[in-house]
Amino acid sequence: MKKSLAHAAFGILALALATTASAQVKPEDQIKYRKAGYSFMSWNMGKIKTNLDGSYNKDQVAAAANAIAGIANSGMGALYGPGTEKDVGAQKTRVKPEFFSDKEGVTKVAIDFNKAANNLAKVAADGDAAAVKVAFGDLGKTCKACHDQYRAE
Repeated sequence: MKKSLAHAAFGILALALATTASAQVKPEDQIKYRKAGYSFMSWNMGKIKTNLDGSYNKDQVAAAANAIAGIANSGMGALYGPGTEKDVGAQKTRVKPEFFSDKEGVTKVAIDFNKAANNLAKVAADGDAAAVKVAFGDLGKTCKACHDQYRAE
């Protein structure tokens, strides 16, 4: 029960902050910034995958995992403000309209992603490649869940 209340409070707070913050950034810039954040996370996920597939460097993996967790916890929800559900100016978006109407589903994938990103950073700090591989797989599943539901081809 406490966990459900905490998640609900987190969702309400995140929505309130997102509404306030998005009002200060033009829709075109919101799309540009969120795309940059996802690109940076993708680059860092690639670094982790390269380490898991080759010569494992725990410091590189920990740094990449921390970067991903940092972006996951940065409040990127604020970059999905009104007017960002479609292409704006030079900025193209692949977000589906359902993203803006399915608050409960979006909250769930966002919470799952944040938990998985934070767990990966925690596990990576310990340096155990096998544990990182599991946590990395869990993070990838949360990315896929969001892409499957809310990202257009």
